[in-house]
Amino acid sequence: MNLTGDNLISGAFVAGKGKTFSALNPLTGETLAPSFGEATVEQIGEAANAASAAFQSYRRLPGAQRAEFLEAIAAQLESAAEPLIARCGQETGLPAARLKGELGRTTGQLRQFAAVIREGSWADVRIDPALPARQPAPRPDLRRTLIPLGPVAVFGASNFPLAFSTAGGDTASALAAGCPVLFKAHPAHPGTCELVARSIARAAAQCQIAPGVFAMVHGGREVGAVLVRHPAITAVGFTGSRHAGRAILDAAASRPVPIPVMAEMSSVNPLLILPGALQTQTVALAQGLAASVMLGSGQFCTKPGVILVPRGAAVDTFLTHLDTSFASAAALPLLTVGIQSAFISARARVTTVRNVETRGASSSAPASAAPAAHTGVRPAYAVTDAEAFCREPALSEEVFGPFGLVVLYASPEELGRCLDRFEGQLTATLHATEADWPQVAELLPRLEQMAGRLILNGFPTGVEVVPAMTHGGPYPSTTDARFTSVGTAAIFRFARPVSYQNFPEQLLPPALRDANPEGLMRLVAGTPVREAVPAANP
Repeated sequence: MNLTGDNLISGAFVAGKGKTFSALNPLTGETLAPSFGEATVEQIGEAANAASAAFQSYRRLPGAQRAEFLEAIAAQLESAAEPLIARCGQETGLPAARLKGELGRTTGQLRQFAAVIREGSWADVRIDPALPARQPAPRPDLRRTLIPLGPVAVFGASNFPLAFSTAGGDTASALAAGCPVLFKAHPAHPGTCELVARSIARAAAQCQIAPGVFAMVHGGREVGAVLVRHPAITAVGFTGSRHAGRAILDAAASRPVPIPVMAEMSSVNPLLILPGALQTQTVALAQGLAASVMLGSGQFCTKPGVILVPRGAAVDTFLTHLDTSFASAAALPLLTVGIQSAFISARARVTTVRNVETRGASSSAPASAAPAAHTGVRPAYAVTDAEAFCREPALSEEVFGPFGLVVLYASPEELGRCLDRFEGQLTATLHATEADWPQVAELLPRLEQMAGRLILNGFPTGVEVVPAMTHGGPYPSTTDARFTSVGTAAIFRFARPVSYQNFPEQLLPPALRDANPEGLMRLVAGTPVREAVPAANP
């Protein structure tokens, strides 16, 4: 499948008229063909206007038709799997097995959203029929449902080039809600983005969807800023660094009409080990922790970055096994040279703090082991005490890559002071035995205020794509802790409620009509039903 380096605008692949750039193989440093042309302000405007026009028809499609579109995208991706995985591997250095799994997650979540909108209860239909005889005043007929916001700008993530990129969760949930998507391709894997965009374009043509429903543009920060500020854009989905996410949030807030930004940005995902667990599971905890920190070269947003460990007889054994796990690990490739540089700087920021000891691997060890010759780094961890952790703000900041910080605490009070240092998080993890349950009960209210997902006796790097998943949390982990970017509840980010008062049947959206033509589960006079609304008494 040939790549052209083009942008997808108004249903056609066209050359970007801005500056050009190329992708880089992170394992070899090789420049990959072709070159990609960035979209200009005029081209972005054309795409945004086409999305606005497409919105008027796309938003009115029955859920079943939007579901067919999402399922067609999934099928097109599966038919293009071989060249897609090959190109993605070249651009990211990720192994084929990992990418096959990620492609399965991508197609799976597209089909999950298709099932959600086909079933329809996500629209949260509420009907309160009129009560004309109510005293002292009659009640009007009121009907409420969720409607799509409008065109959404989506930014691809570097660390999940399929599941959080072109046809990833943000795109899938926006399309499911009835919103067109303007996607800004990630410059680290632009060829992958183009191949996926071609699959989406084929699906749109197959399902006779308005071509402006999906666009893809190449470019850097300037292109992203133009997208966020365009008046046709009604919301933003973003996964990336805190710095970039904050810039997008500020740009969206400074518009004449501010728009919501659903950004996932920064999380160190504290992992708390309580005394009973450390005493009884010393070796398993050390080995599981090391594997979690190094999974995906430490480039998962749910990596446990700060580990709080009680002092005691088992600590030395725990650290010794951590030493072994980290010291025996080969150099690991990072996704880009920029991520490698940022990792080295962030790790140095932590390891140069007074009373911080680097262990497991030298912070200056050369990254010479194949296949990580170009962007490779050596995994490592460091150890400090609660006093230093509470004193130095840098120790509670994210280090994106294969590095973790162990903080030794001497008492529940010291543990509490450490918890005070954390900002909002995606996850918080507890390892405890039954003997620790009283302390767990005391900690839970604090952790609930800190994080969007709480894990007991596990590791946070596994994120299930299911309806019960919350992948979000208080700022700065995300910009709106009420929502998730993983799981079917992600659809609610791109919809808003509207109430209709005293409208005749023929002017109501189908979901709100008495006959219930789509067979939706609806809340009628406070009772969930799928049946039609009973006729009013004469």
